[in-house]
Amino acid sequence: MKCVIIDDEPLALGIIKSYCEELGNLEVMGLFTNPLESIEVLQKEQVDLVFLDIEMPQISGIEFVKSLEQRPMFIFTTAYPEYAIEGFELNAIDYLVKPIPFARFVKSINRAKEIYELRNTTKASNNYVTPAGGEAVQVQEFIFVKSDYDNVKIRLDSIKYIQGLKDYLKIHTYTNRPILTLMSFKDLEDKLPANHFMRVHRSFVVNVNNIDAVQKSKILIDDMRIPIGESYRKTFLKRIGL
Repeated sequence: MKCVIIDDEPLALGIIKSYCEELGNLEVMGLFTNPLESIEVLQKEQVDLVFLDIEMPQISGIEFVKSLEQRPMFIFTTAYPEYAIEGFELNAIDYLVKPIPFARFVKSINRAKEIYELRNTTKASNNYVTPAGGEAVQVQEFIFVKSDYDNVKIRLDSIKYIQGLKDYLKIHTYTNRPILTLMSFKDLEDKLPANHFMRVHRSFVVNVNNIDAVQKSKILIDDMRIPIGESYRKTFLKRIGL
């Protein structure tokens, strides 16, 4: 992936650049201390990912993202965690709080890579896929669910897992704001693409793309340990190749 790094602190620029070089699968197209100076590169080059600080003197990272008509994927890198919700509302891939541990950086890049590959697959097929022996169908990227009095749009790649509670479902996403809906598991599963979402417990459905690790009886997604139900174990392990 081709990336650009924007931060008004030269030290922070150097650290992120060194992380990119260590991974080896990120091509740094430019380093900028002023977001406005990056516009020419963003317009002329095919930039896939932008690492972007928030608190900067000329224009904030959030204001800069809002000003872009064509937005690449972007990851906020900042010392101020209070901007996280606003950042995710702009569909940020991730929100890294300084000082950024390398392991956390790698996790963020893996998430970006999954989305990058999904988008490229979609573009290559002109937003359509053709099942064997079938007609071309459009790739699903989002769903709408009823929450309170609103029909809320949720990007499928932002969903971490769905938790069944007594009278409703709790959809956990990377916006850090769970969405509550009175839908049943069956009704919601009918909306979700089966190639990305899987029932692993009577109370949990997971987005298999966002699984970080699998233990003996648990699935790790971020800091959440999700139980694997005995009746779902064999199918789940076969699905992920274990």
